[in-house]
Order: sequence, then structure tokens, then C-alpha cells
Amino acid sequence: MTKKPELLSKKLGLIFNQPERFALALTHRSMGAKNNERLEFLGDSILGFVIAEALFEKFPQAPEGVLSRLRASLVNQESLAELARQHNFGDYLILGSGELKSGGYRRASILSDAVEAIMGAIIIDQGVENCKTWVLKLFAERIAALRLDNWQKDPKTRLQEYMQARQLDIPSYTLTSQSGLPHEQTFKVECAISLFDKKYVGSGFSRKKAEQHSAELMLEQIARNSK
Repeated sequence: MTKKPELLSKKLGLIFNQPERFALALTHRSMGAKNNERLEFLGDSILGFVIAEALFEKFPQAPEGVLSRLRASLVNQESLAELARQHNFGDYLILGSGELKSGGYRRASILSDAVEAIMGAIIIDQGVENCKTWVLKLFAERIAALRLDNWQKDPKTRLQEYMQARQLDIPSYTLTSQSGLPHEQTFKVECAISLFDKKYVGSGFSRKKAEQHSAELMLEQIARNSK
């Protein structure tokens, strides 16, 4: 059963003047002509700009090519889908019966489109500046974790190099669950390091993706602790 959109809106810290706009942002095209595709188009446009501006300010010496690749690492479909999963967007998506039965609430394309559609809904409801503020809050930890000297390396490699540089044991990864249809499975992997008692569980549509996600979450924790 799909949960009420207002519960997710509250969880995300969003108060809409017209709540139906937020509900529309969660409505997939499988529900008919009244869906989130136009809002997604609008959200996609502002997302690229806001992230580009944030990177431009964070890395004043970085050339255009590096900034473009950094932006691409943040706003790609899997990155947006991972953000959606962190907030359990799938529980709130408004899908047609066919998409519900086929597991559309887990599909990266549908989840990422919903994230961008919410951005479009905020623009329509509250204006560009409020949308920009929310986008920066949503991506704050990921932007803070970026470094020019290692941006091209995947999270697992970066985490392992971090531990080895301090002569600590390398991270361990444990598969905790595997679910879904054979052609569309979701994997969850737990990452553990000797620096923290807390372990982080990442998810993905392959074991490798889940390991990368868990390593990324651990790197974000390291970044928070080093402030």
C-alpha cells in the first residue's frame, strides 16, 4: 500500500502551498496523462545548474572538464536513485498497477525521475531560490566529500586507500540481503572499518554497486568526523 505523500513531504522538510503539486511529483506516467514528467523536466534543469554552481565555487581552480565530470558523478540516475532510497521514496510513489506488480518502486529510473520532479514542484510552488536551498541541503554531504585528488576513483578504492594510508585494516564488506526478481534484484551490503563501531549498509542493483554505496556512506561519515 502506497503511503501518503504528505508523510514524505514532512520527512523531507517541505511544506507546499499546494500539496497536490508534491503528490503530482510522485505520480508516474503509468497512472495516465496527469503525471510527473513535466515537473521532472523542470527539476532536471535546475539540478544541473545548482550542482554546477556549487562545484564552481568549491573548486575555483578546477578546469571545465573536471567540473563536468564531478557534476556527472552527482546527478546521474544511480546517484539520484540512491538518494531516493535513503528516504524510502518507493513507499510513496504513485504507480499504475502494472508498474506496482513489476516492482517499479525499486527501479532507478522511476526513483531518480521522482527526485527531479520534486525539485520542479518546489520551483512551481515556492520559487527557484527555495528549490536551490533544498537541492543544496539534499546534496550537502556528497558535495562535501568530493576531493579533486581522488574524484575519479570509486568509493571502495578511496576508502581502502584512506585506511591503508593510516596503516589500518582494509574495509570489510558483507552481503546482508538479496531480493527481487532475477532480472531486477536489489543487493544490500554492509561496510565495516576499524575506525568506527557503526557499520553502514549500502544498496544497489548489483553487489558491486551496493559495495560502492556502502563505502560512499562510510566516507561521508569520515568526512563528518574530520570537520
